[in-house]
Formats: sequence, structure tokens, C-alpha cells
Amino acid sequence: MSSTVHHRKAQGEQTRRAILQCAMDLASVDGLTGLSIGGLAKELQMSKSGLFAHFGSKEALQLAVIEGARHLVLREVVRPALRAPKGLPRLWSLCEAWLHYTEQQLFRGGCFFAATSTEFNSRPGPIRDRLADIMAERQQTFARLVARAQEVGDIHSSVDPVQLAYELDMLLFGANWAFQLYGDGDVIVRSQTAMRHRLKSVCTHPEDFAF
Repeated sequence: MSSTVHHRKAQGEQTRRAILQCAMDLASVDGLTGLSIGGLAKELQMSKSGLFAHFGSKEALQLAVIEGARHLVLREVVRPALRAPKGLPRLWSLCEAWLHYTEQQLFRGGCFFAATSTEFNSRPGPIRDRLADIMAERQQTFARLVARAQEVGDIHSSVDPVQLAYELDMLLFGANWAFQLYGDGDVIVRSQTAMRHRLKSVCTHPEDFAF
């Protein structure tokens, strides 16, 4: 590959990343439905044809934005949390990482997936299907961590991992909703307290964990 071709390819990838970052922020505020090639081109001061060349259709743009948001959340929230020691510490690390994500607002309008999944929950099609798959991933990750904590003896074996994962996920949804509506940091503290109490209620030795 010539240096000119390589440079053009790198420029194209850089432009695409910039488009997706802007689109993710806009979608977290205005929704995926509010995204348009024209509106995004105006925001980025690009030509419509130049932006269209990267995606080809509004649906392709929406799906690319969803994937971009997923990869960003995995990189910034999930993977760092999973470096914690296995068992309950790793489970708690993920809970705290999601709460920090809510408070720090990685996206301009708060949690991208809370906003867009609500927007599309009654709109059948590939957008909703992909959002549903991604939303299910968070509960599945929590359920796996609960099961792993049971294997190492941190959580009682009688606990249903899927049920506990669901409860933790709903607490996180509530935290995001309340924080976006009220803008009050106490919401994060209260949500953290609720999650801590729930986990301590299923610990085999809660006194051993400093969380």
C-alpha cells in the first residue's frame, strides 16, 4: 500500500470516528430518530455527500452509532472494572463503574443506551433488535459475575444469578433516570447504598469485604 493510499485511509477512519462521536452525543440528547445526514453534516461542517459516503443511509448511520457507543462503553466502563479480583470484588467494581459512568456523563445526554432503548422499545426493526441485544449483555455480564462469585464462595449458592443481575441492572437504570432528571449527586450515593445493601444481603461473609 502506497503512503498516499495509507494516509487517505487513515484520514477516512479519523473522519468516521469524529462523525460517530458527534452522532453519539447528539443521539443521547435528541434520540437516534432525530439523527439525520443533513443535521449531522451541519453540526460537523461537512458536506452531505461527504458524510453520506461513510454510511449510505440513515439506518446504517444509526447502527454504526450504536456500535460506536457500545465499543466506547466497553472500553471506558466494563473492561477496566473487570480487572478487579474475581468474585464479589469484581462484581462490585462493575456496579461502581456503571454508577461512575452515570455521574460523569460519557455522553452529552447521559446514558446513551438508556435513552435510545426507551426511544425504540415499541418500534420493531433492526435498530430495536440491536439495542435489545446490547442491553441484554449488561444483565448477562452481571449474571456471570454473580455465578463466578458463587463459585469462589463469596455469594450464597441459593441466590439466583439472573434475578440478582436483573435487580442490579434496574437500580442502575433508576440511577441514570433520576440523575438526568434531577441533576442531584445524592442520587448516585443513594443508588450505591441500595446496591451495597443488596449485595451484602447475599454475601457469605459480608464483614470481609470493604465496599
